[in-house]
Amino acid sequence: MATKEEIINSLETVLVPATRRSIVATNLVREVNVTDGGVHAVLASTGLGQDSQEWIAAKAREAVGRLAGVTDINIEYRAAAAKDLNTVGHVLAVMSGKGGVGKSLVSGLLAVALRRQGHEVGILDADITGPSIPRMFGVSAPVAGNEEAILPVPTKSGIEVMSINLLLPSEDDAVVWRGPLIARTITQFWEEVLWGKLDYLIVDLPPGTADAPLTVMQQLPISGIVIVFTPQELTAMVVRKAVKMAQQMEKPIIGVIENMSYLYVPEIDKKIELFGKSRAEEMARSVGAPLLAQLPIDPNLARLCDEGNIERYDGEVITRLAESISQLMEERHA
Repeated sequence: MATKEEIINSLETVLVPATRRSIVATNLVREVNVTDGGVHAVLASTGLGQDSQEWIAAKAREAVGRLAGVTDINIEYRAAAAKDLNTVGHVLAVMSGKGGVGKSLVSGLLAVALRRQGHEVGILDADITGPSIPRMFGVSAPVAGNEEAILPVPTKSGIEVMSINLLLPSEDDAVVWRGPLIARTITQFWEEVLWGKLDYLIVDLPPGTADAPLTVMQQLPISGIVIVFTPQELTAMVVRKAVKMAQQMEKPIIGVIENMSYLYVPEIDKKIELFGKSRAEEMARSVGAPLLAQLPIDPNLARLCDEGNIERYDGEVITRLAESISQLMEERHA
């Protein structure tokens, strides 16, 4: 007779249609009981429409039925809240305080870098009034779900994304909401989206130190904050406000990233600092956190983001970012 472990392994092959992740990875498998020749599996119905439930049940019976000694398979569904199913290893918030410095770009690159290392990664787009993550990754599929939860939309490489733009009739529609409603939406993206098992959830914060960042820091179990800035002194001054907010909220800043640090001109093999002298080392010292990267102005990266193909970017920074973040998080939890 098949063991419980063998049965769960077989259920790894059963995918949730909307997310293309297994029912095991999404934590939908709640119980597996084995008797003489019989298997009784309890699955959560969270985020699954009736058609999806029937399809998954059929595939689960098919997968388990291939195991030796299994003659009877019973699949039962039970309701469960998404927040009770989600298990996220690390929640990383990308913050600046200043608009236009590339927080969404950094969020996207962090997610891509960690995904290439083999991690299960999600992005929660907390920039409710100015979302750009879906366009950057080329995702526009309608969000699936039921009254219990909604399902994130997967990117080409399997990064899970949830953004207000995926819920709007058109990506050009404006979200004209007051702070409390924005804060509530961010909380819902954390509690009512079926993230399942994730190694990393990247939270792309809007600029400022008001409702949205405050909600994230109060409601989400932040593992660390990545600060993004550009070389200008004006930007550095505003960013320092965000740093002080994080410190007041007692959230750890794990690193800083300078974006638009320079433009590399290969014809003359020279780096041109278009926005002034780099402040990367100075900012890292003032924050008391390591410098994770200095991102150049890269026309190729800008083009890929516009095309929805950020996952195709192959700059050296991708590898360095993943290694730095993974090492930092391992050291913090050692």
